[in-house]
Amino acid sequence: MSDAPIRVVKHSLMIAGHRTSISLEDAFWTELKKCSAARNMSLAGLVTEIDGTRGQANLSSAIRVYLLKRTKQSARPEPVRD
Repeated sequence: MSDAPIRVVKHSLMIAGHRTSISLEDAFWTELKKCSAARNMSLAGLVTEIDGTRGQANLSSAIRVYLLKRTKQSARPEPVRD
């Protein structure tokens, strides 16, 4: 693990027809961009999707949880097939 300071950066996006900002650590911002590219969708499109499923949660927190769940799913070992 790096000893570099964890930096939270505010990013502005247009989602669902309005401007909003999210505050994310650089590592989460990088993963969010990778995820949107892997899904062949815009960053704003992915954030709009997450926004639509977050309920009452803070959007930045909902993004972190989304990325954590995605990481955990991809880390699951494949079942052994005979």
